[in-house]
Amino acid sequence: MPASWMPLATKADLGDRAPCDPEVPAKAIAHITADKEATAEAPVDLLPFADLVSFFTGSGKGSAPHILWDPFTGAFTQFFPATSRSKGVFDASGGVRPNRDGKVVIQVEALFFPHCRVDGTVFARLVDTPCTGWGELHAWINSWDVPDVWPMGRPTSLSRNTCPTDVWRSRGGWYAHAQVPENDHVDPGSWPPFVSQPPGPPPAGPRFEPFPGASFFHTGRKSPVIAAMHRRLVAVDCDRYTSSTGIDVWGSGDVRSYTAWQQKLDLEGSAADGIPGRFSWDRLSVPRV
Repeated sequence: MPASWMPLATKADLGDRAPCDPEVPAKAIAHITADKEATAEAPVDLLPFADLVSFFTGSGKGSAPHILWDPFTGAFTQFFPATSRSKGVFDASGGVRPNRDGKVVIQVEALFFPHCRVDGTVFARLVDTPCTGWGELHAWINSWDVPDVWPMGRPTSLSRNTCPTDVWRSRGGWYAHAQVPENDHVDPGSWPPFVSQPPGPPPAGPRFEPFPGASFFHTGRKSPVIAAMHRRLVAVDCDRYTSSTGIDVWGSGDVRSYTAWQQKLDLEGSAADGIPGRFSWDRLSVPRV
């Protein structure tokens, strides 16, 4: 049986589970957070990933998806297991059950809004971002028998295209939030293409930084690997840094922040001393540099 919790995602279990309908084909629903309004003339900085995690575990519990995905860093946080409905779409009384109409109905919120600015670069569409982690996310959703089809067409613009009830109930696959019955949203506007598995062996080289060994991490060590680790610790809400300078140099802020990550993995004692070990490093998924 596939994993109910995506292996690369930080778990923020909201409880409040409810079953889906095993008689209806499996689905996935694509969203963007769209938490700010921006234009090409007036771009706006993207909100931190941790802010959206705090929203969905706080005042936004009633609209939480299964997965929050940062397409810039490859960070994931999961709020419901795949086997439960989430609450990412509006469900009117009577009619269809958009959060439940499928063996699974896995909902993904990409941290994105049109014309967001990240590190000085403005991104008009989700597909213009690095889409880091999409391959892993797609593979996990695919493991739940969600077919690689868009019954109403892959989204290409911010426009409404409501799915007829008979199609919604009878056809599995991917749906844009803009296509879900009983809803009035127009997102996500675009979505990355499905990741096909090429024949033969996978490409050489890991997607993430391999564990460099505990001795690598000592005061004053300077490396782009440490900068990439820093960004991942911030993305998974383990930011215990007091300065935004020198992010590529190992120091006390790295120790505090990495300790927070180890504790989030329920490690204790010497296993949560702020020095990376293979178990915690592999789960942090530091992008290859």
